[in-house]
Amino acid sequence: MLKSVLSKNRFIKNLYVILRLVTIDFKLSNLRGFIWFFRDFISLSKTQNRNFKSAQLHPCLDDKNYKTPIDPTYFFQDSWAAKKIFENHPKHHFDIGSAVKTISIISQFTPTTMIDIRPIDLKLDNFDFVQGSILSIPFADNSIISLSSLCVIEHIGLGRYGDPIDAFGSEKAAREIQRVLARGGNFYCSLPVDKECNIYFNAHRAFSRSYVFELFSDLILLEEKYHYGRAMYDNYDAQKGFGTGLFHFMKR
Repeated sequence: MLKSVLSKNRFIKNLYVILRLVTIDFKLSNLRGFIWFFRDFISLSKTQNRNFKSAQLHPCLDDKNYKTPIDPTYFFQDSWAAKKIFENHPKHHFDIGSAVKTISIISQFTPTTMIDIRPIDLKLDNFDFVQGSILSIPFADNSIISLSSLCVIEHIGLGRYGDPIDAFGSEKAAREIQRVLARGGNFYCSLPVDKECNIYFNAHRAFSRSYVFELFSDLILLEEKYHYGRAMYDNYDAQKGFGTGLFHFMKR
């Protein structure tokens, strides 16, 4: 009923947007955003293109930045993994739980199947989805020749994404990955690394470099890179503290 009224009356719709901003979405950090939003709206109203009879309010208060906002972890790890997969050009690639936007792009140069506990309701050529858990991957032993899982394993068992609490979730996930990976198969992953293993409940875990190799003891390390702050490095540096490790493994 409310949606029907709003769709028919632009004034009420705009008033609703303003009230929602003030009562629900208001944050002190957005105060400057409110100021420039209404200033710009008044300026637009005075010089509006006559081909557009009126403007509807749709505030985007977090986007006026002097630099492009970007998460450096996903920037580095996703481009690194895409480059590796492109270079090896498998006939079919599989992914478990990584950023779906990145995996959908990879699927456009290599047919890809994504596995996740949460369904994807969009369709795309060369992109298949299989609902399943990293703790029980729905594929046979030694069946996957190319596999990725970026910023996933550290979350398993902490409940953040609706998965059950499991103190050994990361260890079980690592065993499942090694089970389904074919001999000679490539595995690309990223994990938080630190001087020692730790849990940041319920966000993620961090692993020592040595423990990462324990987790994947059935695999051979082909490449490792590390992301600290806003830069990538070829070598691990304990003095830099918390970072992200990017690992390319192959099954023996």
